[in-house]
Amino acid sequence: MLRSLLPLGVALLGATSVLAVDPPSCSLDKKCPEEAPCCSQYNQCGVGAFCLGGCDPRMSFSLDSCVPAPVCKDKTYKMDSLDRYKHISEYLGDSSKVDWVGQGEPLLYNGHTLLTMPPKSVGTVLATTTYMWYGNVKARIKSSRGAGVVTAFILFGDVKDEIDFEWVGVDLNTVQTNYYFQGITDYGNTGNLTVDDSYNKFHDYEIQWTPDEIRWLVDGKVGRVKKRSETWNAKTQQWNFPQTPSRVQISIWPGGLETNAKGTIDWAGGKIDWNSDEIKKYGYYFATFGEIKVECWKTDKAPGTNKGVSYYYNDIKATNNTVVDSNKPTILKSFLGTGTNMNKGETTQSGSASQTSAIHAIPGGGVVGSGNAPGVNNGGSSSGGPDSGSNSGGGAAANPSCSSDGFVQNCGQAATDGDSNGNNSNNGVRGAERLGASAFAVIIGIAGLLFL
Repeated sequence: MLRSLLPLGVALLGATSVLAVDPPSCSLDKKCPEEAPCCSQYNQCGVGAFCLGGCDPRMSFSLDSCVPAPVCKDKTYKMDSLDRYKHISEYLGDSSKVDWVGQGEPLLYNGHTLLTMPPKSVGTVLATTTYMWYGNVKARIKSSRGAGVVTAFILFGDVKDEIDFEWVGVDLNTVQTNYYFQGITDYGNTGNLTVDDSYNKFHDYEIQWTPDEIRWLVDGKVGRVKKRSETWNAKTQQWNFPQTPSRVQISIWPGGLETNAKGTIDWAGGKIDWNSDEIKKYGYYFATFGEIKVECWKTDKAPGTNKGVSYYYNDIKATNNTVVDSNKPTILKSFLGTGTNMNKGETTQSGSASQTSAIHAIPGGGVVGSGNAPGVNNGGSSSGGPDSGSNSGGGAAANPSCSSDGFVQNCGQAATDGDSNGNNSNNGVRGAERLGASAFAVIIGIAGLLFL
């Protein structure tokens, strides 16, 4: 399942100002500067939203630059309302008021949430505001379809631990599974499961994750098991096994975008057709999500507890014995705040980043968007859907380019793979030629629908 993927560039909607200078980049060997201390999921430095979900403490100015992550909560998400969804530029860390954050164009249809991908867009991604540190997550899903169209349901950690389900739109009888430890690519980690017509039929997909094994289930039947004992890396003296708090993330993204590398396009089933029957009939590609249920790991002793308010790391190794279940707060006062100064700044009436800030507070800078999905009014009710013939592409963008405010796609950067021993030769940055498609889904999805 080798495919070439994107360098880590980002363009998010919703900030109130556009900065002329790109945010500094970050990696394991190049930490963020003190004035922009938080290394975001996209390997760029800033404050505010950079310090919330996805902030990698290993690459930040200090381990405490990132805001502590809300602990696991048992919860069933009905996915029949968008009332508790917020755009990333509207969320300051209060998980008691918001269930999902993200970017793109989600809408409601027949009691379900559709993640949509209008023409020339990069799709939609949603992530839970609380984290799982082991446990079970089950989602009722109908995948997208079409050449180059990819759907993902994953667990993704701030230090890039990851467990995946993923669907390629030309093969509706297969779901791909995968896992990563700290973003290190190993092409032997993948495995395929058989499913009956993933587009037209709902199926229940479940990840059961314990300190000792991962189990992937379809419709209640175990399809694959990976044991931690099988992942020992003698060279690094550690288990190459996902083991740190992770968010549930769901997305749809264009693996077959014509500007992607050939390996990506081939893996995704070919170039995406923006004039397909699906686009002509509905106005977008879409994946359908029903109920999602999270059950936290039950234990009185770490790893895997959820007794406190938040998780943070006390060592750069970022393994499960360095995670602290704490009572540290998780909410910023404004988008000028960081993990070390959570009360800095004042929030504008709209809750967006200060216009006077000279430091990036929303990953990628910003272009103001409407915040409404096609066929969805401000109250979150749906007036569109697969059977409505709605052709609204509001917020869709032209193909991203290699500009400072765009989502960079294969702009001539060389890249290398991690080897079979788990050596992370690109300092923890999962860039071109080494980024798994599911993590790529997270990044390209949350890149947003950029107005060029």
